[in-house]
Amino acid sequence: MTKMADSGSSVEIVEGCRLPVLRKNQEHEDEWPLAEILSVKEVSGRKLYYVHYIDFNKRLDEWVTADRLDMKKLQFPKKEAKTPTKNGLPGSRPSSPEREVRKSLDLNLQSATAPSRGKTLPTPKRKVEPVPLVPQVPPAPPVPSLPTSTEASPAAVFPAARETNAFKSREDHEQISSLTTNGTARRLIPSQPGRKRKANCGPTDEDSQDSSDGIPSAPRMTGSLVSDRSHDDIVTRMKNIECIELGRHRLKPWYFSPYPQELTSLPILYLCEFCLKYLKSLKCLQRHLTKCNLRHPPGNEIYRKGTISFFEIDGRKNKNYSQNLCLLAKCFLDHKTLYYDTDPFLFYVMTEYDSKGFHIVGYFSKEKESTEDYNVACILTLPPYQRRGYGKLLIEFSYELSKVEGKTGTPEKPLSDLGLLSYRSYWSQTILEILMDLKPDNGERPQITINEISEITSVKKEDVISTLQYLNLINYYKGQYILTLSEDIVDGHERAMQKRHTRIDPKCLHFTPKDWSKRGKW
Repeated sequence: MTKMADSGSSVEIVEGCRLPVLRKNQEHEDEWPLAEILSVKEVSGRKLYYVHYIDFNKRLDEWVTADRLDMKKLQFPKKEAKTPTKNGLPGSRPSSPEREVRKSLDLNLQSATAPSRGKTLPTPKRKVEPVPLVPQVPPAPPVPSLPTSTEASPAAVFPAARETNAFKSREDHEQISSLTTNGTARRLIPSQPGRKRKANCGPTDEDSQDSSDGIPSAPRMTGSLVSDRSHDDIVTRMKNIECIELGRHRLKPWYFSPYPQELTSLPILYLCEFCLKYLKSLKCLQRHLTKCNLRHPPGNEIYRKGTISFFEIDGRKNKNYSQNLCLLAKCFLDHKTLYYDTDPFLFYVMTEYDSKGFHIVGYFSKEKESTEDYNVACILTLPPYQRRGYGKLLIEFSYELSKVEGKTGTPEKPLSDLGLLSYRSYWSQTILEILMDLKPDNGERPQITINEISEITSVKKEDVISTLQYLNLINYYKGQYILTLSEDIVDGHERAMQKRHTRIDPKCLHFTPKDWSKRGKW
C-alpha cells in the first residue's frame, strides 16, 4: 500500500518520491502527470527537483521548482523487503570473513566441476520467424472489409515504443578516449574466450584527447535504464550537460552522456563543429579554431550531390573523431550501449556544404562485420535538422550501401521511438513505391514475391513482411495470399512522396565495399 503524505504537515521531499508535477503539453495546456523525484539540489537558497514523468520519454525530464509540485498527493518510496534465507530468516545479517572465504571456495569448486553453471552469459537473440506467405502475391481490387486508412494498430506488428534497453556499461579507470555507441541489447560481461568483440580500454597517448589537461578517469556508467528502475545508477538517469554549442546551433541534450565530470557543471559545452572536440569555454574554442585545419569530417567523401555529402570514417583510423561523435550522439540516443572500442565500426557522416565548410547534419554507424545482417548500429539526425527529411535520407543511404554490397540489411534493435517511426515510414514508402510501379503482364494482374521485394530494396524479408502487415495489405483470398491497395493508401502514399524532395542518387555514390573478414586486423 502506497503511503500518502498529509497535506497539512510539512514534509521533506526525498529521492524516490512520486507526486503530480505541473507541465505544459503540446497544446500549451497545463497538466499534472505523475513524476518521480530523481535528485534534489539547492541553488541560491532555493531547492530544485529533477523529475522523471512516469510513462513519458526521458528526454522530457527536467529540473523544477517547488511551486510546480502537488504536495497533497505525495507518495513516499516503498521500503525494500528483506530477502528471506532458506531457514526463513532475513538475509541481511553481515557475513563473517570465514564464511565468505568458505563461500568463495565452494563457488570455485562448483565452477571447476561444472563449468557450464554459474556463468553469466548474454541471452541469445531469437531470430524472427517470417510469416508464411505464398510466393506469388498478386494485388487485387480493394474489398469493403479492409480499413480505409493507413492508420493501423502497431501493437500487432511492432512492440510498443518504450524503453526496453538502455545505457549499459562497465567501469573503467583508463582515460576516456575509447567510446562508441552500439545498439545491442546484451549484457556487458568480462572478456571471455570466443567473445566477438574485445574492449580496448587502454589507448595510446596519441589517441587520447587532452590527456595533459587533467581529464578525469572514465565516467561513472554502472547503471541500467530498463523499465525496472530498482537497480539503476541515478547518475545515468539524469541529463548531465545543460547546453551544447555546435557551430551556429545551440543544442539542448535529451539524455546522459559520459563527458568528463568537470564539464558537466558548465552552462555551455563548446564543440568544434569539424573535429567535434569538446572545450570548456568560448575562448578555448576560438584558440582551437586557429589550429584546427579540418573543414569537413575526416575520412573519404563517398557521395556528393548539391550541398549534401557523405563521408566514410573508419573507427580505427580516426579514433578521436569517432569517440567525440559517439559522445555527442549519446546526448540524443538512449537505447544504445557504449562500448570502449571504435575499431569494429564504420561511421557515415552526412554534411551540408556552404562557404565555411561541411557542417554535420547526422550520421549512422555500422559494424564492419555483422553476423546478423545489420546495416545500421546507431542512426541520428541532430535536432536542428530534424523534421526536414534528413532521417529518411540517412536510412535510404544505408540501404544504397547494402545494394552495392549485394546484401539485405536491417537496423540493430531496439530502435528509439523516433527511429522506429522513421523506419516504418521509409519501409512503407519504399514498398508501396514498388507495388504501384508494377505493370500488368498479358492482361493479368501483376505478381511479385516477398523475396523479389527484398532483393530490389535490400530490406530484410522480415521487415518487408512486418511492414505489409502494419499497412494491412496482406489478405487471404481463395486459398492464396494477396496484396490489396485501397484508394486511401494510394492517396496517402502520393502525398507523402511529394514531400520527399531530396533523394539519394545512386550515380553520385562512389563506394567500394571491403571484405573485412579477410583482414587480420582492421
